[in-house]
Amino acid sequence: MQVAIIGTGYVGLTTGVALAYLGHQVVGLDVDAQKVERLQRGDIPIYEPYLAELLHLARPNITFTTDYATAIAPAQVIFIAVGTPSLPDGNPDLTYVRQAAQGIGLHLAQPFTVIVNKSTVPIGSGNWVETLIEEALRTRPQPVPRFAVASNPEFLREGSALHDTFYPDRVVLGTQDPQALELLHQLYQPILEQSFTPPSFLPRPDGLAAVPLVTADLASAELIKYAANAFLALKISFINEIAQLAERVGADVTQIARGIGLDKRIGSQFLQAGIGWGGSCFGKDTAALIATARDYGLGMAIVQASRLVNTQQRQWVVEKLLQTLKILKGRRVGLLGLAFKPHTDDLRDAPAYDIAQQLLERGVAVRVHDPVALERARREWSKLDVQYCDDVTALAQDADALVLVTDWPQYRDLPWETLAATMRQPLLIDGRNFLDRERLQRAGFTYLGMGR
Repeated sequence: MQVAIIGTGYVGLTTGVALAYLGHQVVGLDVDAQKVERLQRGDIPIYEPYLAELLHLARPNITFTTDYATAIAPAQVIFIAVGTPSLPDGNPDLTYVRQAAQGIGLHLAQPFTVIVNKSTVPIGSGNWVETLIEEALRTRPQPVPRFAVASNPEFLREGSALHDTFYPDRVVLGTQDPQALELLHQLYQPILEQSFTPPSFLPRPDGLAAVPLVTADLASAELIKYAANAFLALKISFINEIAQLAERVGADVTQIARGIGLDKRIGSQFLQAGIGWGGSCFGKDTAALIATARDYGLGMAIVQASRLVNTQQRQWVVEKLLQTLKILKGRRVGLLGLAFKPHTDDLRDAPAYDIAQQLLERGVAVRVHDPVALERARREWSKLDVQYCDDVTALAQDADALVLVTDWPQYRDLPWETLAATMRQPLLIDGRNFLDRERLQRAGFTYLGMGR
Protein backbone atom coordinates (compact mmCIF):
# COMPACT_ATOMS: atom_id res chain seq x y z
CA MET A 1 0.00 0.00 0.00
CA GLN A 2 1.21 3.55 -0.74
CA VAL A 3 1.57 5.54 2.48
CA ALA A 4 2.59 9.11 3.26
CA ILE A 5 3.67 10.25 6.74
CA ILE A 6 3.61 14.01 7.36
CA GLY A 7 6.06 14.70 10.18
CA THR A 8 9.17 12.66 11.03
CA GLY A 9 9.33 13.10 14.79
CA TYR A 10 9.06 10.27 17.31
CA VAL A 11 5.60 9.15 16.20
CA GLY A 12 5.87 9.79 12.48
CA LEU A 13 9.30 8.26 12.02
CA THR A 14 8.54 5.19 14.11
CA THR A 15 5.24 4.62 12.30
CA GLY A 16 6.75 5.13 8.87
CA VAL A 17 9.74 2.84 9.39
CA ALA A 18 7.56 0.11 10.91
CA LEU A 19 5.05 0.23 8.04
CA ALA A 20 7.90 0.12 5.53
CA TYR A 21 9.31 -2.95 7.27
CA LEU A 22 5.89 -4.58 6.90
CA GLY A 23 6.13 -4.10 3.12
CA HIS A 24 4.22 -0.86 2.50
CA GLN A 25 5.71 1.83 0.27
CA VAL A 26 6.24 4.82 2.56
CA VAL A 27 7.21 8.43 1.92
CA GLY A 28 8.14 10.51 4.96
CA LEU A 29 7.42 14.22 4.48
CA ASP A 30 9.00 16.93 6.60
CA VAL A 31 9.55 20.67 6.10
CA ASP A 32 12.98 20.42 7.75
CA ALA A 33 15.31 19.92 4.79
CA GLN A 34 18.31 19.15 7.00
CA LYS A 35 16.41 16.40 8.81
CA VAL A 36 15.21 14.92 5.52
CA GLU A 37 18.78 14.87 4.20
CA ARG A 38 19.95 13.04 7.31
CA LEU A 39 17.15 10.48 7.05
CA GLN A 40 17.94 9.86 3.39
CA ARG A 41 21.46 8.95 4.51
CA GLY A 42 20.03 6.58 7.10
CA ASP A 43 21.01 8.90 9.97
CA ILE A 44 18.36 8.90 12.71
CA PRO A 45 17.97 12.38 14.32
CA ILE A 46 16.44 11.03 17.55
CA TYR A 47 17.46 8.33 20.00
CA GLU A 48 15.07 5.38 19.95
CA PRO A 49 16.32 1.83 20.47
CA TYR A 50 16.54 -0.27 17.28
CA LEU A 51 15.11 2.46 15.04
CA ALA A 52 18.32 2.76 13.02
CA GLU A 53 18.52 -1.01 12.62
CA LEU A 54 14.91 -1.21 11.46
CA LEU A 55 15.37 1.66 9.01
CA HIS A 56 18.27 -0.27 7.48
CA LEU A 57 16.04 -3.33 6.98
CA ALA A 58 13.15 -1.25 5.61
CA ARG A 59 15.29 0.97 3.38
CA PRO A 60 13.97 -0.38 0.04
CA ASN A 61 10.42 0.62 1.02
CA ILE A 62 10.88 4.10 2.48
CA THR A 63 12.08 7.46 1.26
CA PHE A 64 11.97 11.01 2.62
CA THR A 65 11.13 14.34 1.00
CA THR A 66 10.21 17.96 1.63
CA ASP A 67 7.88 18.05 -1.38
CA TYR A 68 4.15 17.66 -0.74
CA ALA A 69 3.34 16.56 -4.28
CA THR A 70 5.89 13.74 -4.17
CA ALA A 71 4.51 12.39 -0.91
CA ILE A 72 0.76 13.03 -1.24
CA ALA A 73 -0.11 12.33 -4.87
CA PRO A 74 0.53 8.54 -4.87
CA ALA A 75 -0.69 7.91 -1.32
CA GLN A 76 -3.69 5.78 -0.47
CA VAL A 77 -3.25 6.47 3.24
CA ILE A 78 -1.83 9.71 4.65
CA PHE A 79 -0.83 10.05 8.30
CA ILE A 80 -0.68 13.48 9.93
CA ALA A 81 1.97 13.07 12.62
CA VAL A 82 3.10 16.64 13.23
CA GLY A 83 3.76 18.32 16.56
CA THR A 84 0.94 19.82 18.62
CA PRO A 85 2.72 21.71 21.43
CA SER A 86 0.75 23.33 24.25
CA LEU A 87 -0.36 26.94 24.09
CA PRO A 88 -0.36 29.06 27.29
CA ASP A 89 -4.07 28.30 27.88
CA GLY A 90 -3.51 24.52 27.70
CA ASN A 91 -4.98 24.06 24.25
CA PRO A 92 -2.69 22.39 21.69
CA ASP A 93 -1.17 24.52 18.95
CA LEU A 94 -2.66 23.17 15.73
CA THR A 95 -0.62 25.33 13.35
CA TYR A 96 1.24 22.36 11.87
CA VAL A 97 -1.94 20.30 11.59
CA ARG A 98 -3.55 23.14 9.62
CA GLN A 99 -0.56 23.37 7.28
CA ALA A 100 -0.58 19.62 6.74
CA ALA A 101 -4.32 19.52 5.98
CA GLN A 102 -4.06 22.37 3.50
CA GLY A 103 -1.08 20.74 1.80
CA ILE A 104 -3.00 17.48 1.53
CA GLY A 105 -5.99 19.18 -0.07
CA LEU A 106 -3.81 20.81 -2.69
CA HIS A 107 -2.13 17.56 -3.77
CA LEU A 108 -4.63 14.69 -3.38
CA ALA A 109 -4.59 12.63 -6.57
CA GLN A 110 -5.90 9.11 -5.86
CA PRO A 111 -9.59 8.28 -6.46
CA PHE A 112 -9.95 7.68 -2.71
CA THR A 113 -7.57 8.51 0.11
CA VAL A 114 -7.76 8.05 3.87
CA ILE A 115 -6.29 10.90 5.91
CA VAL A 116 -5.38 9.71 9.39
CA ASN A 117 -4.90 11.96 12.39
CA LYS A 118 -1.98 10.32 14.20
CA SER A 119 -1.06 13.48 16.08
CA THR A 120 -2.78 13.90 19.43
CA VAL A 121 -5.45 16.45 18.57
CA PRO A 122 -8.49 17.86 20.42
CA ILE A 123 -11.89 16.28 20.12
CA GLY A 124 -13.48 17.49 16.90
CA SER A 125 -10.21 17.91 15.03
CA GLY A 126 -11.19 15.23 12.53
CA ASN A 127 -14.10 17.35 11.36
CA TRP A 128 -11.87 20.43 11.30
CA VAL A 129 -9.21 18.69 9.19
CA GLU A 130 -11.93 17.50 6.81
CA THR A 131 -13.13 21.08 6.36
CA LEU A 132 -9.61 22.38 5.72
CA ILE A 133 -9.02 19.73 3.06
CA GLU A 134 -12.36 20.47 1.41
CA GLU A 135 -11.54 24.19 1.29
CA ALA A 136 -8.18 23.45 -0.36
CA LEU A 137 -9.87 21.11 -2.84
CA ARG A 138 -12.27 23.88 -3.90
CA THR A 139 -9.30 25.81 -5.27
CA ARG A 140 -8.62 22.99 -7.71
CA PRO A 141 -10.35 22.22 -11.01
CA GLN A 142 -13.05 19.53 -11.00
CA PRO A 143 -13.34 16.63 -10.58
CA VAL A 144 -11.87 16.41 -7.07
CA PRO A 145 -10.87 13.10 -5.49
CA ARG A 146 -12.85 11.57 -2.66
CA PHE A 147 -11.34 11.23 0.82
CA ALA A 148 -12.21 10.35 4.38
CA VAL A 149 -10.66 11.50 7.64
CA ALA A 150 -9.98 8.93 10.36
CA SER A 151 -8.41 8.93 13.80
CA ASN A 152 -5.73 6.40 14.73
CA PRO A 153 -4.28 7.50 18.07
CA GLU A 154 -0.84 6.24 19.05
CA PHE A 155 0.02 4.69 22.40
CA LEU A 156 3.78 4.55 22.00
CA ARG A 157 6.20 4.71 24.91
CA GLU A 158 9.45 6.44 24.05
CA GLY A 159 12.25 3.95 24.56
CA SER A 160 10.06 1.05 23.45
CA ALA A 161 8.18 2.69 20.58
CA LEU A 162 8.94 -0.02 18.01
CA HIS A 163 7.85 -2.79 20.37
CA ASP A 164 4.61 -0.89 20.99
CA THR A 165 4.09 -0.44 17.24
CA PHE A 166 4.53 -4.09 16.33
CA TYR A 167 2.95 -5.58 19.47
CA PRO A 168 0.36 -3.07 20.69
CA ASP A 169 -2.29 -3.69 23.33
CA ARG A 170 -4.87 -2.60 20.75
CA VAL A 171 -5.28 -0.69 17.49
CA VAL A 172 -7.90 2.07 17.60
CA LEU A 173 -9.52 3.21 14.35
CA GLY A 174 -11.97 6.08 14.46
CA THR A 175 -14.09 6.36 11.31
CA GLN A 176 -17.61 5.64 10.14
CA ASP A 177 -16.63 5.40 6.48
CA PRO A 178 -16.66 1.70 5.44
CA GLN A 179 -14.08 2.18 2.68
CA ALA A 180 -11.70 3.99 5.00
CA LEU A 181 -12.08 1.29 7.64
CA GLU A 182 -11.36 -1.42 5.06
CA LEU A 183 -8.20 0.33 3.84
CA LEU A 184 -6.88 0.83 7.36
CA HIS A 185 -7.70 -2.76 8.25
CA GLN A 186 -5.61 -3.89 5.27
CA LEU A 187 -2.80 -1.57 6.32
CA TYR A 188 -2.67 -2.98 9.85
CA GLN A 189 -3.54 -6.57 9.00
CA PRO A 190 0.01 -7.92 9.54
CA ILE A 191 -0.01 -6.41 13.04
CA LEU A 192 -3.60 -7.36 13.87
CA GLU A 193 -3.00 -10.96 12.81
CA GLN A 194 0.68 -11.01 13.85
CA SER A 195 1.46 -12.56 10.48
CA PHE A 196 4.74 -10.70 9.83
CA THR A 197 8.21 -12.05 10.48
CA PRO A 198 9.61 -10.12 13.45
CA PRO A 199 13.05 -8.53 13.23
CA SER A 200 15.61 -10.49 15.22
CA PHE A 201 16.14 -7.65 17.69
CA LEU A 202 12.39 -7.26 18.39
CA PRO A 203 11.03 -10.77 18.91
CA ARG A 204 7.31 -11.36 19.21
CA PRO A 205 6.15 -11.75 22.85
CA ASP A 206 5.31 -15.31 23.79
CA GLY A 207 1.65 -16.12 23.33
CA LEU A 208 0.76 -13.09 21.21
CA ALA A 209 -1.34 -14.40 18.31
CA ALA A 210 -3.54 -11.41 17.51
CA VAL A 211 -4.04 -7.76 18.48
CA PRO A 212 -7.51 -6.41 19.38
CA LEU A 213 -9.04 -3.89 16.98
CA VAL A 214 -11.20 -1.16 18.47
CA THR A 215 -13.42 0.69 16.00
CA ALA A 216 -15.14 3.90 17.03
CA ASP A 217 -16.50 7.16 15.71
CA LEU A 218 -14.06 10.04 15.25
CA ALA A 219 -14.80 11.87 18.50
CA SER A 220 -14.62 8.71 20.61
CA ALA A 221 -11.27 7.68 19.10
CA GLU A 222 -9.87 11.14 19.77
CA LEU A 223 -11.07 11.04 23.38
CA ILE A 224 -9.69 7.50 23.89
CA LYS A 225 -6.17 8.88 23.50
CA TYR A 226 -6.67 11.71 25.99
CA ALA A 227 -8.48 9.50 28.48
CA ALA A 228 -5.74 6.85 28.36
CA ASN A 229 -2.92 9.30 29.00
CA ALA A 230 -4.88 11.13 31.70
CA PHE A 231 -5.56 7.84 33.52
CA LEU A 232 -1.90 6.82 33.44
CA ALA A 233 -0.92 10.25 34.72
CA LEU A 234 -3.47 9.83 37.51
CA LYS A 235 -1.96 6.49 38.57
CA ILE A 236 1.50 8.01 38.86
CA SER A 237 0.26 11.04 40.76
CA PHE A 238 -1.83 8.86 43.04
CA ILE A 239 1.09 6.70 44.15
CA ASN A 240 3.23 9.82 44.53
CA GLU A 241 0.64 11.35 46.84
CA ILE A 242 0.57 8.11 48.83
CA ALA A 243 4.38 8.27 48.94
CA GLN A 244 4.26 11.61 50.72
CA LEU A 245 1.93 10.18 53.36
CA ALA A 246 3.98 6.97 53.62
CA GLU A 247 7.10 8.95 54.43
CA ARG A 248 5.30 10.92 57.14
CA VAL A 249 3.99 7.80 58.89
CA GLY A 250 7.13 5.69 58.44
CA ALA A 251 5.79 3.35 55.76
CA ASP A 252 7.48 2.19 52.54
CA VAL A 253 5.66 3.19 49.36
CA THR A 254 7.37 0.44 47.33
CA GLN A 255 5.74 -2.17 49.57
CA ILE A 256 2.41 -0.34 49.34
CA ALA A 257 2.62 -0.25 45.54
CA ARG A 258 3.27 -3.98 45.41
CA GLY A 259 0.44 -4.66 47.82
CA ILE A 260 -2.14 -2.78 45.77
CA GLY A 261 -0.63 -3.53 42.35
CA LEU A 262 -1.23 -7.26 42.69
CA ASP A 263 -4.94 -6.49 42.75
CA LYS A 264 -5.97 -7.28 39.17
CA ARG A 265 -8.43 -4.39 39.23
CA ILE A 266 -5.53 -1.98 39.81
CA GLY A 267 -2.40 -3.51 38.24
CA SER A 268 1.22 -2.77 39.04
CA GLN A 269 2.16 -0.62 36.04
CA PHE A 270 2.56 3.13 36.62
CA LEU A 271 2.65 2.69 40.39
CA GLN A 272 6.34 3.58 40.72
CA ALA A 273 6.60 6.51 43.11
CA GLY A 274 9.24 9.14 42.45
CA ILE A 275 9.84 12.53 40.91
CA GLY A 276 6.79 12.21 38.66
CA TRP A 277 6.03 12.17 34.98
CA GLY A 278 7.46 14.34 32.23
CA GLY A 279 7.80 14.12 28.47
CA SER A 280 5.69 15.39 25.63
CA CYS A 281 2.46 13.48 26.34
CA PHE A 282 1.09 13.53 29.86
CA GLY A 283 1.55 17.22 30.58
CA LYS A 284 0.34 18.34 27.17
CA ASP A 285 -2.57 15.92 26.98
CA THR A 286 -3.88 16.54 30.49
CA ALA A 287 -3.73 20.29 29.85
CA ALA A 288 -5.60 19.84 26.56
CA LEU A 289 -8.23 17.65 28.22
CA ILE A 290 -8.81 20.30 30.88
CA ALA A 291 -9.00 23.04 28.24
CA THR A 292 -11.52 21.06 26.17
CA ALA A 293 -13.66 20.34 29.22
CA ARG A 294 -13.57 24.02 30.15
CA ASP A 295 -15.13 24.85 26.78
CA TYR A 296 -18.05 22.63 27.77
CA GLY A 297 -18.39 23.97 31.31
CA LEU A 298 -16.60 21.10 33.07
CA GLY A 299 -13.79 21.39 35.60
CA MET A 300 -11.99 18.01 35.41
CA ALA A 301 -10.95 18.31 39.07
CA ILE A 302 -9.26 14.89 39.24
CA VAL A 303 -7.07 15.55 36.21
CA GLN A 304 -6.17 18.99 37.54
CA ALA A 305 -5.17 17.43 40.86
CA SER A 306 -2.86 14.97 39.10
CA ARG A 307 -1.00 17.88 37.50
CA LEU A 308 -0.65 19.66 40.85
CA VAL A 309 0.73 16.56 42.57
CA ASN A 310 3.21 16.06 39.73
CA THR A 311 4.55 19.59 40.12
CA GLN A 312 4.90 19.08 43.87
CA GLN A 313 7.05 15.98 43.37
CA ARG A 314 9.77 18.02 41.68
CA GLN A 315 9.70 20.50 44.53
CA TRP A 316 9.84 17.63 47.06
CA VAL A 317 13.34 16.69 45.89
CA VAL A 318 14.60 20.20 46.59
CA GLU A 319 12.87 20.18 49.98
CA LYS A 320 14.64 16.92 50.86
CA LEU A 321 17.99 18.50 50.04
CA LEU A 322 17.11 21.54 52.11
CA GLN A 323 16.00 19.46 55.11
CA THR A 324 19.21 17.40 55.05
CA LEU A 325 21.84 19.96 54.07
CA LYS A 326 20.11 22.85 55.92
CA ILE A 327 21.80 25.46 53.73
CA LEU A 328 21.78 25.08 49.94
CA LYS A 329 23.56 28.26 48.92
CA GLY A 330 27.10 27.40 47.87
CA ARG A 331 26.49 23.65 47.76
CA ARG A 332 27.41 21.40 44.83
CA VAL A 333 24.69 18.99 43.66
CA GLY A 334 24.93 16.48 40.83
CA LEU A 335 21.89 15.31 38.86
CA LEU A 336 22.03 11.79 37.43
CA GLY A 337 19.86 11.76 34.33
CA LEU A 338 18.39 14.50 32.14
CA ALA A 339 15.99 12.75 29.74
CA PHE A 340 12.45 12.55 31.08
CA LYS A 341 12.74 8.74 31.09
CA PRO A 342 15.43 6.15 30.25
CA HIS A 343 16.13 4.86 26.72
CA THR A 344 15.37 8.21 25.06
CA ASP A 345 17.07 11.57 24.60
CA ASP A 346 13.79 13.48 24.83
CA LEU A 347 14.08 16.48 27.15
CA ARG A 348 10.55 17.83 26.83
CA ASP A 349 9.11 18.65 30.26
CA ALA A 350 12.01 16.77 31.83
CA PRO A 351 11.91 16.89 35.65
CA ALA A 352 15.68 17.44 35.67
CA TYR A 353 15.24 20.89 34.15
CA ASP A 354 12.84 22.11 36.84
CA ILE A 355 14.95 20.63 39.64
CA ALA A 356 18.12 22.22 38.25
CA GLN A 357 16.38 25.57 37.90
CA GLN A 358 15.07 25.48 41.47
CA LEU A 359 18.53 24.62 42.78
CA LEU A 360 20.19 27.38 40.76
CA GLU A 361 17.72 29.89 42.17
CA ARG A 362 18.89 28.85 45.66
CA GLY A 363 22.55 29.42 44.84
CA VAL A 364 23.51 25.78 44.20
CA ALA A 365 26.28 24.85 41.77
CA VAL A 366 24.54 22.23 39.66
CA ARG A 367 26.29 19.49 37.70
CA VAL A 368 24.45 17.14 35.34
CA HIS A 369 25.07 13.85 33.55
CA ASP A 370 23.13 11.61 31.20
CA PRO A 371 24.38 8.59 29.20
CA VAL A 372 22.45 9.60 26.06
CA ALA A 373 20.83 13.05 26.32
CA LEU A 374 23.86 15.11 27.39
CA GLU A 375 24.68 16.57 23.96
CA ARG A 376 21.05 17.40 23.27
CA ALA A 377 20.86 19.14 26.65
CA ARG A 378 23.94 21.19 25.85
CA ARG A 379 22.12 22.46 22.76
CA GLU A 380 18.58 22.82 24.06
CA TRP A 381 19.36 23.98 27.61
CA SER A 382 22.12 26.40 26.69
CA LYS A 383 20.63 29.11 28.94
CA LEU A 384 20.65 26.82 31.98
CA ASP A 385 23.79 27.66 33.95
CA VAL A 386 24.83 24.11 34.85
CA GLN A 387 28.05 22.14 34.42
CA TYR A 388 27.71 19.29 31.93
CA CYS A 389 29.80 16.30 33.00
CA ASP A 390 30.81 13.61 30.53
CA ASP A 391 31.45 11.09 33.29
CA VAL A 392 29.92 10.47 36.69
CA THR A 393 33.28 10.74 38.48
CA ALA A 394 33.48 14.45 37.61
CA LEU A 395 29.86 14.85 38.68
CA ALA A 396 30.55 13.45 42.16
CA GLN A 397 33.91 15.09 42.85
CA ASP A 398 33.56 17.29 45.99
CA ALA A 399 29.77 17.23 45.64
CA ASP A 400 27.45 17.66 48.62
CA ALA A 401 24.73 15.46 47.15
CA LEU A 402 23.69 13.41 44.14
CA VAL A 403 20.11 13.13 42.91
CA LEU A 404 19.00 10.24 40.72
CA VAL A 405 16.50 11.85 38.33
CA THR A 406 16.31 9.36 35.45
CA ASP A 407 16.37 5.61 36.14
CA TRP A 408 18.91 4.64 33.51
CA PRO A 409 20.02 0.99 34.04
CA GLN A 410 23.66 2.13 33.81
CA TYR A 411 23.33 4.00 37.09
CA ARG A 412 22.63 0.82 39.04
CA ASP A 413 26.15 -0.43 38.33
CA LEU A 414 28.13 2.73 39.09
CA PRO A 415 31.19 2.38 41.37
CA TRP A 416 29.28 3.80 44.31
CA GLU A 417 32.00 3.03 46.84
CA THR A 418 34.52 5.07 44.86
CA LEU A 419 32.08 7.90 44.24
CA ALA A 420 31.23 8.23 47.93
CA ALA A 421 34.90 8.66 48.78
CA THR A 422 35.28 11.58 46.35
CA MET A 423 32.27 13.54 47.63
CA ARG A 424 32.32 16.27 50.22
CA GLN A 425 29.13 14.78 51.72
CA PRO A 426 27.96 11.37 50.44
CA LEU A 427 24.24 12.14 50.29
CA LEU A 428 22.09 10.50 47.63
CA ILE A 429 18.44 11.16 46.88
CA ASP A 430 16.97 8.33 44.83
CA GLY A 431 14.23 10.15 42.95
CA ARG A 432 12.95 6.94 41.37
CA ASN A 433 13.39 4.43 44.25
CA PHE A 434 15.55 2.63 41.72
CA LEU A 435 18.89 2.00 43.35
CA ASP A 436 20.02 -0.65 45.84
CA ARG A 437 19.55 1.14 49.16
CA GLU A 438 21.56 -1.38 51.20
CA ARG A 439 24.52 -1.26 48.84
CA LEU A 440 24.56 2.53 48.88
CA GLN A 441 24.42 2.62 52.64
CA ARG A 442 27.28 0.13 52.84
CA ALA A 443 29.23 2.37 50.47
CA GLY A 444 28.87 5.21 52.96
CA PHE A 445 25.97 7.13 51.47
CA THR A 446 23.13 8.72 53.35
CA TYR A 447 20.31 7.34 51.23
CA LEU A 448 16.94 9.08 50.87
CA GLY A 449 14.21 7.59 48.72
CA MET A 450 10.79 8.92 47.82
CA GLY A 451 8.16 7.76 50.31
CA ARG A 452 10.29 5.18 52.06
